[in-house]
Amino acid sequence: MNENQIETKKDLSFLAEGWRSLLLDEFSKPYIEDLRQLLRSETNQGFEYYPPKEKIFRAFKLVDYSQTKVVIIGQDPYHGKGQANGLAFAVEKGVTLPPSLNNIFKEIQSDTGKRPTESDLENWANQGVLLLNTVLTVRANQAFSHREKGWEVFTDRVISLLNEKNSPIIFVLWGSAAQAKEKMITNKIHKILKSAHPSPLSAHRGFFGCKHFSTVNEILRSLGQNEINWTT
Repeated sequence: MNENQIETKKDLSFLAEGWRSLLLDEFSKPYIEDLRQLLRSETNQGFEYYPPKEKIFRAFKLVDYSQTKVVIIGQDPYHGKGQANGLAFAVEKGVTLPPSLNNIFKEIQSDTGKRPTESDLENWANQGVLLLNTVLTVRANQAFSHREKGWEVFTDRVISLLNEKNSPIIFVLWGSAAQAKEKMITNKIHKILKSAHPSPLSAHRGFFGCKHFSTVNEILRSLGQNEINWTT
């Protein structure tokens, strides 16, 4: 995928089939053109951005709309080289765990008795966990550099579409930025779990001990759905 594919309506092969039909019109809107120009400008000025362009929409390739059971909302991609892989909180295999992901793994171990082994979190996605950053790109080494450039419009549309889904979704909102999206989740069929963010700055203020991972599985069992294996 290149920057031009962010705006085209004809080739949305970087999205799973259900998302393609739901987001088709979105890719003809002016803000998508602005995002394409942003990424082109970054490249022309010699700046790297993350994740690599072929992974910007990876969350929507791995988890189709109809398969979405759980949504974990993040913020920006990691801005260090080789970290971001298109899934919120995840990093490429072999990369040192960022503090937030390390704290997530600590909570999973405390909650379930076993620590995850894979940092790329693709196995979560393959089970229906949409790891959704609200901003999908970032300039290298400059946190928050692509905020308020248009990505929030796109991901708000995604959240709105998920809210319209007529089967239950569990929304997991860690920290104030994610919880600001709660007002968009108006369909009473869905479930919402909230806690502090797993960042070292806030994890001890309610993330540790939240037991969201076992709670998600309790809810899924009550719905007659398969549990998520968080530790693969």
